Amino acid sequence: MADNAEPFARAVASALGRALQVPVEFVGDRPWPERERALHAGEVHVGWLCGLPYVQEAGRAHPRYELLAAPVMRGDRYAAKPVYFSDLVVRRDHPARCLADLRGASVAINEPNSHSGYGVLRHALAETGLPQGFLGPVVESGAHQRSLELIESGQVDAAAIDSTVLETELRADPARAAGLRALTTLGPSPIPPWVASSCVPATTRATLRAALLALPFDAAGEAAFERAQVLGFAPVDDAWYDPIRAMARTADTYPLPLVRAA
Repeated sequence: MADNAEPFARAVASALGRALQVPVEFVGDRPWPERERALHAGEVHVGWLCGLPYVQEAGRAHPRYELLAAPVMRGDRYAAKPVYFSDLVVRRDHPARCLADLRGASVAINEPNSHSGYGVLRHALAETGLPQGFLGPVVESGAHQRSLELIESGQVDAAAIDSTVLETELRADPARAAGLRALTTLGPSPIPPWVASSCVPATTRATLRAALLALPFDAAGEAAFERAQVLGFAPVDDAWYDPIRAMARTADTYPLPLVRAA
């Protein structure tokens, strides 16, 4: 979950609390690896995470969480389905016009367990038939928003950015669009799902799932969904994430050595 999605996630957490008539604590003040560890340990009961960690967990003999539902975005490009894209972003004045023009270019990725920022890019490079070593330095920025800053400052040439993160950033600061453009769009991919810890009783997981699919919105909730441009939630099953499994297999054939951003 990018930082700019936190208001939406908080609104969903509050709405779930009202729907289930239980107190809900939103855990947003810890680094992501610590939150992931807490979800794995059953200390956090509900989480929103990338599809790649989900399919990795689902492949375990005893998965530590299960699917609840997935958000559906409002834009026409999403076609009212629980999908999203990765926009390969460059500066507006960059000479590249397609992925194949990025030979030797520096690239930022958010983190190595991300489908939208790393896995889908490696999949695209492999599918396009571009040779390993085609790109220049590949920098791990730590977050999509930081990757955008590195592009804008000229420290890197390009980055694959979760389309929902990019759209939220540009809605908050439309002037930034003048300096950026999408070189190409990768996807669609199944959108990051909401999951429940397997430590939560099955009946409660079913109640959580039903509540997500039929969230009652008050004025604050509706405003958060409007700001995030989310229509609501859709039911998803494990097979919905098979495209990420397939792309991950291709991506694994195309390693990209990483360096840490300064």
